[in-house]
Amino acid sequence: MENVYGKLASWVYHLDKPIGRSFGDLEYYSSRLEGCSGPVLEPGVGNGRIYIPMLEQGFNIEGFDASEEMLAYCRRESSLRNLSPKLTCQTFSDFSYSDKFEVIIIPAGTFQLIFDFSAAMTVLRRLYSYLMPGGRIILDIDAMKGMIEASDSIRRWSISEDEMLTLTSSAPQVDCVNQTALSYLRYEHWSKGQLITTEMDLFYLRWWGVNELILALNAVGFTDVIASGGYEYGKEPSQDDLVITLEAQRPRIGA
Repeated sequence: MENVYGKLASWVYHLDKPIGRSFGDLEYYSSRLEGCSGPVLEPGVGNGRIYIPMLEQGFNIEGFDASEEMLAYCRRESSLRNLSPKLTCQTFSDFSYSDKFEVIIIPAGTFQLIFDFSAAMTVLRRLYSYLMPGGRIILDIDAMKGMIEASDSIRRWSISEDEMLTLTSSAPQVDCVNQTALSYLRYEHWSKGQLITTEMDLFYLRWWGVNELILALNAVGFTDVIASGGYEYGKEPSQDDLVITLEAQRPRIGA
């Protein structure tokens, strides 16, 4: 399967990136949404690592994800905190809402899971259409270097004394023409040395040049695009930045 978070992949993700774990993004997005009173949307909400803390801060935030397994973690963790999440199982290509949003956030490089350029442009147009006039989109992209220079790796997570999960990742197959990196991810659940179950995912990511993505955002109608490096708003991106964040606005009516 391509870019699908199944049962084991979701389990591993939740162990590795629990609710509230921040890579600088939680603080950054909280700061950029300060004063936002309108509805917020997080596409690709996953297990709620960012979504749930934002909900706890009082933001009127909704989310969707293509993985029911990931959404199950988000709902369970919300319930443990007595929160009432607004979550739906939808994809980037067909998500639908009756209302528009003041801000759409896409942290953690999630936008790069859309590895086909034409599909990504269609998604940007769709996101634009669901923003209020004057609304903003804020999204992250990972640095190209980290994506294409990754090597083979094996990681493990202990569940109990006799039980663990492992993730074996291949070095990426890089397509420089289409700007994609394909890794084979094998998830395995072990108990007392015996393999219980396994999953294999084909994991695609697309890398974007900063200026390329600015042009793409402009092409669908966004204006006032600002690129920031290392979760420092307004800081010009540099070679050393692992994450670059772009923020853009849908023009106000009459602007």
